[in-house]
Amino acid sequence: MPAKVCVVGAGRWGVNHARTLHELGCLGGIVEPRTERVQELQRTFPELRFYSCLEDALAADLDGFTVATPAETHHRIARRILEAGKPVLVEKPLALTAADARHLRQLAEARGLTLMVGHVLLFHPAVDKIKELIQQGQIGKLQYIYSNRLNLGTVRTEENILWSFAPHDIAIFQHLTGALPTEVTSRGGAFLQPGIQDSTITVLKYPGNVVGHIFVSWLHPFKEHRLVVIGSKGMLSFEDSSKDKNILFYEKGIDWIRGEPVCRDGPTAVIHYERAQPLTRELRYFIDHLRNPALEIASAASAVEVLEVLEKATRDLLGQEAGKTGCEPGQPAADYYVHPSSYVDQNVSIGEGTRIWHFCHIQSGARIGIRCSLGQNVNVASNVRIGNYVKIQNNVSIYEGVELEDYVFCGPSCVFTNIRDPRSKYPQRGSEHYIRTLVKEGATIGANATIVCGHVIGRHAFIAAGATVTKDVPDYALMAGVPARRIGWACECGQVLPGFDRRVSCPRCQRNYRLQEERLIPDV
Repeated sequence: MPAKVCVVGAGRWGVNHARTLHELGCLGGIVEPRTERVQELQRTFPELRFYSCLEDALAADLDGFTVATPAETHHRIARRILEAGKPVLVEKPLALTAADARHLRQLAEARGLTLMVGHVLLFHPAVDKIKELIQQGQIGKLQYIYSNRLNLGTVRTEENILWSFAPHDIAIFQHLTGALPTEVTSRGGAFLQPGIQDSTITVLKYPGNVVGHIFVSWLHPFKEHRLVVIGSKGMLSFEDSSKDKNILFYEKGIDWIRGEPVCRDGPTAVIHYERAQPLTRELRYFIDHLRNPALEIASAASAVEVLEVLEKATRDLLGQEAGKTGCEPGQPAADYYVHPSSYVDQNVSIGEGTRIWHFCHIQSGARIGIRCSLGQNVNVASNVRIGNYVKIQNNVSIYEGVELEDYVFCGPSCVFTNIRDPRSKYPQRGSEHYIRTLVKEGATIGANATIVCGHVIGRHAFIAAGATVTKDVPDYALMAGVPARRIGWACECGQVLPGFDRRVSCPRCQRNYRLQEERLIPDV
């Protein structure tokens, strides 16, 4: 009896999973909370079982899952599927950090489950053929690989070109070399938005004097997806963006004759290979390994390696920028960026990839996590703790006693306090006088909002612009007014949820929630 695989997320790419699994006779269901989307899909799959939430699908008799939801949900959804004891294929990236990817890998290994990542180009038959030719010695000793992935748009505002385009090429390089790079160097330029690189060139050095470079850009006059592999006896070229998609073998190179380099310029041949769809091959491979977690291609281990290489490239890219903008001569470049007009006191910890812009002051004892962004004129007081991926807009002061967890957003000119009854004549100095305020993961504080000290802002809560918070705020609560009161609920993605009774689905990202004792609870 054929395996039954359920697709989680039937968006633009998820529907390709569904169609391909259906062609393979292995589509067991689709998790899709949007009613209108389900109605559309029922015309294509009239006999198929649809599930409004993941928990319902996990309770069904299904053999495995594929996940094609937004990247920020991959870690959470994959973890839940593995905890339920089911094999899973997760679209790339496996997670947004190598640490989260390692967590998923450890969970899968502990439970003996298949965990596969959707690096679909590893299943491109042309890439397979090129690897075969390298192993057969067709090009001699592998010396150099380069990949160009160029286009005009789509420009991202949250991630740079390295994170948007290069994971494909890093995965291919790992596949062809069978090794980890010993050195990673990356350079780039930010032209459209400060601190977000639009074009990068990354050089990777592998054991055995093999070198690769990856050129990616979304500011290019034409589309080009080209892979070139150079060896001591010949060269291979494959352009996936071309009409014919041929692999070309060039019998070219440099021979040493009597101690002199002599150019060898032989004929060019077209290499024939199977013209099959990469996604079909990928999903068939997953189906064949549902009960065999020993993957040779697109394993969780390879997904972790790709993210680790990507993080090394990012550290070098951002570290070089920091080195150009005020690091002391002779000192190693920092792995974060500080504008020359800003001041960072001694005994401060700043995570890699963080950007601190004009006229900021980071005071002694402050701790700031990775990949944060601090806009113009931000003050971070002594001993403040700021988590990872936090965004603080212009003209905000984070006073001692305030703690921001991961992914918090602070809008322009929002205000925190840390003393309830301040007097200029009778100052209350010292941490013993400060009243703690905690802003939990993913919360948003709108422009010009005021947070009176001594309260907790719940996870993914949304404080409207100009509101004044005078009491604790529940998770996912939408707060507005002076004093602020709850006027609704907001999804984790920030979308205001429509009116509902007991259950609701986000119209933007399709997350599901249920109301339980005046608390909004996510359905994973």
